[in-house]
Amino acid sequence: MTRFVCFGEILIRLSAPGRELLLQTPRLTAHYGGAEANVAVSLAHFGHDAGMATVLPDNPLGHAAIGELRRYGVDVANIAIGAGRMGLYFFAPGAGQRPADITYDRAGSALARANPNAIDWSAALAGAGWLHVSGVTPALSHAAAEMTLNAMRSARAAGVGVSYDANYRAKLWEARGDDPKPTLNALFSEADLAFAEARDIALATGERASNSEEAATLAFERYPKLQRIAATTRNILSADHHELAAKMFTRAGSTRTRTHSITGIIDRIGGGDAFAAGLLHGLANGLPDQDMLDFALGAACLKHSIPGDFNLATADDVRLYLSGAGSDVRR
Repeated sequence: MTRFVCFGEILIRLSAPGRELLLQTPRLTAHYGGAEANVAVSLAHFGHDAGMATVLPDNPLGHAAIGELRRYGVDVANIAIGAGRMGLYFFAPGAGQRPADITYDRAGSALARANPNAIDWSAALAGAGWLHVSGVTPALSHAAAEMTLNAMRSARAAGVGVSYDANYRAKLWEARGDDPKPTLNALFSEADLAFAEARDIALATGERASNSEEAATLAFERYPKLQRIAATTRNILSADHHELAAKMFTRAGSTRTRTHSITGIIDRIGGGDAFAAGLLHGLANGLPDQDMLDFALGAACLKHSIPGDFNLATADDVRLYLSGAGSDVRR
């Protein structure tokens, strides 16, 4: 059982019910989430020792977030309490040809305001095999970016693998008002594994490639520590029908999956995080590249059937889905 440590901001998601527009009626559904917390919960469901490192406010919202992670088996020993508020985001689900829409309300959050040294990384990373971070947290503030890089560099110094999900969020970078390139370049420089598309590599390097293969070659040349790049490809036919596939590049070659057709979508938020957790699970278990990529995509596909940010599917659920056994009742 590999120990994983995930670092990033935990959020409350407030969603319009059903397929309504935001505040079309005065009701909102609350879920906890956030890219890195989603990965931690999924890894715990896959049977791993998963811990979360973050900073939360000392109020009922922050303490409830800790309780929610604990409920799903995530270690919360390295969550610090600090000044600030709970980050929020508002989610209006898509319907038909209308896309989903997200509005962030994260300014002044406890993590955005935290001292870059708020977490003792020597203690947090003790016994860990992997650290997982994303590009969402560094977009919050200069301090949050410094904290993320501290985590990655501490992991490298301790011999812990570093997983980085590029997760570029244009709205957050626009609100921060900075050029993201220096920060993104520094994040890629510390990663062993990157979940990134050609666009993410272009944003970090300032160089554009004509396809994902050229982008991967560019990234491997630019970042000598980087060993794997993985990403999903999504074709959106409607809010209820997507086609999903995945690809992975290493310095020795590439791997691809078949395309999965996903219909009757309940909730797509967190699908990329489910993919990341699935790939990390495959790496921890020494699966061949094709098997680990298939498993990761299977996890992402199943997340589309689960409300909220967290993927609550187990490894057995993913294997059953990939077996093609169908969706009849299991008795």
